[in-house]
Amino acid sequence: MQLRQLLSHFPAYATTGALDVEVSGVTDDSRRVRPGAVFVAIQGQESDGSKYIPQALAAGAVAVVAEVQTAPHPAAPAWIVAPNARLTLAELSAAWQGFPGRALRVIGVTGTDGKTSTSTLIRSILAAAGQPVGLVSTVAAYIGAETLDTGFHVTTPGAPEIQHFLRQMVDAGMAYAVLEVTSHGLAQYRADGCEFDVAAVTNVTHEHMDYHKTYAAYLAAKGRLFQMLGTSWRKGGVPKIAVLNRDDQSYAALRPLAAGADQILTYSRQPGADVWPQEVHSTPQGTALEVITPAGPVSLASPLVGNFQVNNILAATTVAISQYIPLAAIQAGIAAVRTIPGRMEALDLGQPFAAYVDFAHTPNALEQCLCTVRSLATGKILVVFGCAGLRDREKRPMMGRTAARLADFTIITAEDPRTEPLDGIMAEVAAGCESAGAEEERDFIRIPDRAAAIQAAVDRAQPDDLVVITGKGHEQSMCFGTTEYPWSDHVALRQAILHRFPDLSDK
Repeated sequence: MQLRQLLSHFPAYATTGALDVEVSGVTDDSRRVRPGAVFVAIQGQESDGSKYIPQALAAGAVAVVAEVQTAPHPAAPAWIVAPNARLTLAELSAAWQGFPGRALRVIGVTGTDGKTSTSTLIRSILAAAGQPVGLVSTVAAYIGAETLDTGFHVTTPGAPEIQHFLRQMVDAGMAYAVLEVTSHGLAQYRADGCEFDVAAVTNVTHEHMDYHKTYAAYLAAKGRLFQMLGTSWRKGGVPKIAVLNRDDQSYAALRPLAAGADQILTYSRQPGADVWPQEVHSTPQGTALEVITPAGPVSLASPLVGNFQVNNILAATTVAISQYIPLAAIQAGIAAVRTIPGRMEALDLGQPFAAYVDFAHTPNALEQCLCTVRSLATGKILVVFGCAGLRDREKRPMMGRTAARLADFTIITAEDPRTEPLDGIMAEVAAGCESAGAEEERDFIRIPDRAAAIQAAVDRAQPDDLVVITGKGHEQSMCFGTTEYPWSDHVALRQAILHRFPDLSDK
């Protein structure tokens, strides 16, 4: 594809230089530039992409996109002025891949907690209905039977990567794409050009105040997903549908933002919504619901444990109803999801106490997790968690208070401290514990080394107790300084149990 052809989709862009050149790709990372690439210089929070224009040109870039009016680099073969470089990156990436979102029914799921579970359930339901479906989630990208890594600590990949995944889905014959979409991804225009047909929200609670500064700004970023329904590509009779949680504090603000949708469907724990449960039964073996839907009542049974999974099941069911999926396929799809990586995953090696790994890393998620494990345990609850560095500081004391209220013993440890002093992070969490009446050494301790913290919890656990490790879930690395080191809570918990009970090693 020539640069002139690529830009023809966006006539408003101001361009200078040679346009009759072949394009090999679009990127905002100078390290990924190959001969023929279009380099988009983005002004980020920590770096200015314009500093890397010389490296991009030296690597063979044929065009530079920037927000400045004149080219400071005369060597640039072509210069493209973009008022919003991030949006331009998304638009050019979609065009370069042939606008794959226009050939798929695209479902976006946003929210603070529950995105991965809800997205996984939606994928399973669609598959049960015989619909070829791809998924890009916090855990990985799934295209048919293929699983692809999406990188460290990434929920919504960059725009070029998202469009590449969508292109792969189209080429593999997928009919649907399910995308987890974060507030960062929405605020940074990474999901623009995906051409959403369904936008669904789980909840909008406290998270990412380091980036968004206020809850209102955080909510507005989530709301962009619903606003995009009114501007996304129309696909021959495919309606634009918003799925909202009527019980969540976000409902009143998000509903007006979905004005461009053809239909708004709601779900709730209470009567009056489009989808709601007449009965709910949560047990250590799973969750059962009798659900009222516009297509009729349906009995749903899920192996997933935790009362919080009820909302995720209702959200997935509502999305399925919006696509006229038969109730039998909804039943089968819900039942087929036996576990979700890093979400209330049990590890049973034969030890005399229960042990779980969960991704809970927000105040709401930690509360839901601890309430769930309280219903599963007959003994004490021991929780191990930390808070990430260079991220939302306001949540640290909140999570400390939550742990002090709902767990019997808390071990505060590392969780991606990055370049922030770990001792300071732990002190803020400890202050939250103390504000809830907890006393250090009696009710909580601090152990900076996460492996040692997990071992301490395992060593302290008595028969019928329950140990839960939260915050990392499925993740396979932990960041210290600016380096990602290999890490797995599952591996660390397994090693800790076997260290205490070596006779279990053969099981």
